[in-house]
Amino acid sequence: MTTRELMQVPMGAGSTAAEVYSGIARMAGVLWCARVRAREGRRADTAVVVVHPSSNFLGHYALESWAALGVDAIAMTTRYLGNDSVLLLENCVLDVGSVVRHLKREGYERVVLVGNSGGGGLVCLYQSQAVKPTITASPGGGGPDLTTAELIPADALVMLMAHPGRANLLVEWLDPAIRDEHDPFDRDAGLDMFDPRHSVPYDRDWLAAYRAAQVARGERITAWVLDRLAVLDGRDGRDGPADLPFSVHGTCADPRHLDLTIDASDRAIGTLWGPARAANMQPTTLGHLTSLRSWLSQWSLRTSNGDGPRLLRETTHPVHVIYGTADQGCFPSHAYQLYEAVPHDTKRLTPIAGGRHYLNGQPELITQMAEALIGWTREVL
Repeated sequence: MTTRELMQVPMGAGSTAAEVYSGIARMAGVLWCARVRAREGRRADTAVVVVHPSSNFLGHYALESWAALGVDAIAMTTRYLGNDSVLLLENCVLDVGSVVRHLKREGYERVVLVGNSGGGGLVCLYQSQAVKPTITASPGGGGPDLTTAELIPADALVMLMAHPGRANLLVEWLDPAIRDEHDPFDRDAGLDMFDPRHSVPYDRDWLAAYRAAQVARGERITAWVLDRLAVLDGRDGRDGPADLPFSVHGTCADPRHLDLTIDASDRAIGTLWGPARAANMQPTTLGHLTSLRSWLSQWSLRTSNGDGPRLLRETTHPVHVIYGTADQGCFPSHAYQLYEAVPHDTKRLTPIAGGRHYLNGQPELITQMAEALIGWTREVL
């Protein structure tokens, strides 16, 4: 019988004063991790660490299955646990670095990083900066200098039900029908995937125009953010805010949510948050609440450092891409983008037939995924 234990990992460099909502969390200065050991009271040779920029993975569904196969399974959190509104990917890199360094100092011979969902782009960014650090600040200014951080490369990377990066995904989900960023109901019917005049399967010429309009909207937001930051940074005085919040409406309008012929797979119609029309506007979907500097770091296709396929083109470490064929959030093309970017042959692409994003209600597929992941790890390390 495996049991979970709570780990405290000291948080590394990087100010938390304006990044962590909870005062208690700021004072504690620790990153929380859940660990399930393969053998109680003993350390395995290999630690498998699953990460996401902001999700609470302390109760991650795969830990017991991985540990049962002989590794110590660890789910880590970042300083942005449960709140990505001011998230800087570069600070997340520091947090991953703190956990990897802690585990290596504990004596683990091998550390495998598993980027689950939005963690895919993050582990690619981490590995890139651990091998060859180049980033001296976040895209909007401020943030950490990763060239001075003590980042230890992971021994292997796994992309689990992962998309290429937060900015890559958001631009595919942005609603291009929104004409006024302050009024989500001021809509261009010609670009509205929910308008009955655009029936499924969507016309491919219309779809191309839709995709171009999504990119254009993202660029408009980025240009506005850069203008606002220029004003903010140019203000006199040292006591003013370093950042400002804003809202982004319509962030779950990917035609793939309604048209199953696009990026065809076994998925059902809809999104991870329910029907697409409702998910598109509800606050809990992707990127609705953010800040100027956070937008540039994690959501802007032009400025974000978290483009997984671009980062993987330089990797020399083993990479395993695992995807579910019934996933409503990360699609087959995402898996192929990540896999095909890896320039060497120590890589693997594994589909989990019928697998949903969280493998919820699919215990046999959790076992299948675990055996594929841990078996591959043993082969390559």
